Amino acid sequence: MTIKVGDKIPSVTLKQLTGDGMKDLSTDNVFSGKKVMLFSVPGAFTPTCSSKHLPGFVARLGEFKTKGIDVVCLSVNDPFVMKAWQEQQKADGILMLADGNATFTKALGLEMDGTGYGLGTRGQRFALYAENGVVKTLDVEKAGAFEVSSAEACAARIAA
Repeated sequence: MTIKVGDKIPSVTLKQLTGDGMKDLSTDNVFSGKKVMLFSVPGAFTPTCSSKHLPGFVARLGEFKTKGIDVVCLSVNDPFVMKAWQEQQKADGILMLADGNATFTKALGLEMDGTGYGLGTRGQRFALYAENGVVKTLDVEKAGAFEVSSAEACAARIAA
């Protein structure tokens, strides 16, 4: 079942690559007591994700931060890939959430079957805004689209 507005973010433990090595990262710690704009991409280093989606949030990060909103990028990739992508995109200040086994993505009910493209299980492209771990907005893209989850669309929704 897909998460919806008013639902609590599921509690899942993921892995994060830090300067001190691999660490557990709980979604409870990411979302509890905070305002969070999470955007999900089908894959790090993929064309739209690398040329538009993540760069848009990098460019507008200051707008979200001035409103006290943390920005999180979610992808069904491993922590090593997410760290490399963050460095390549100069995305400091954005939490790159690696969901290597799609555990969190499946708990949200927002996985997609990318086997036809040789990608296996991936996450749909979407944006979710949460306050204190409760979903306030959820916008899922239609297949192949990039509109409702862009940084511009998310900033406009938060401003409204």
